[in-house]
Amino acid sequence: MVGWFRRSMLATVAVLTAGMAAPAGADPVKVYAAGSLKAVMTEIGTAFEAAQGTPMTGTFGASGLLKERLEKGETADVFASANMEHPQALQKAGVTGPVRAFARNTLCALAKPGLAVSPDTLLDRMLDPAVRLGTSTPKSDPAGDYTWELFGKAETLRPGSAAALDAKALKLAGGPQSTQPPEGRNTYAWLMERDSADLFLTYCTNARLAVRELPALKIVAVPDALLVGAEYGIATVVRGDAARGQAFIAFVLAPEGQAILQRHGFQSPGG
Repeated sequence: MVGWFRRSMLATVAVLTAGMAAPAGADPVKVYAAGSLKAVMTEIGTAFEAAQGTPMTGTFGASGLLKERLEKGETADVFASANMEHPQALQKAGVTGPVRAFARNTLCALAKPGLAVSPDTLLDRMLDPAVRLGTSTPKSDPAGDYTWELFGKAETLRPGSAAALDAKALKLAGGPQSTQPPEGRNTYAWLMERDSADLFLTYCTNARLAVRELPALKIVAVPDALLVGAEYGIATVVRGDAARGQAFIAFVLAPEGQAILQRHGFQSPGG
């Protein structure tokens, strides 16, 4: 299965990249991408420019909010979402082309210094009335949707958990009114440093970046019974430049782009 996926991916890359080498001084490819992709897409953009001569400009934010902006007529060449549903809805509306899965992620918990928590006790700590639980905002941000999916899994383990978690969750990130961190700061490190939450459910890739910025934080793996995976989708935007968009997506799907994603903690779409 893995061999088939790799052969299929390479064949797609070959078709999309044929004859797409960009001239010097080419206009940038404009990418709207999930906030969790900011670090990795910036690196991919640098590698893409080195390989093809086309720079990348990125606009990053909650995928649901970016989807709304594209629906209202904003122009980009590529939309990279932290779920498949948003770009698929845009494809159905005629805003984007076909959607390709390009990466996977998982949820982790980010714990403040001194909080006693492990994978085995994570649900206990999440349900503890004294523990403030930070989350992203559902509907606006797929990380919030995945978190509520995790709450649903908690319900099967302990009836009543979903309602309790829904009631106590602090929607601190990814919403239209969410407070933004200073430029250059990791959202989750900044929120935890401000003592906005004791535990924060976010993507493992976000948690890694937060700990790199604030080493006192602790990453807690989500146990298998609660584990939720995230599938990321990418598509060209119809109002954008098709050649630039297709070339960039081909690069993301190619071995070099996939290697950069994996260095940042993402998994391959076939993984």
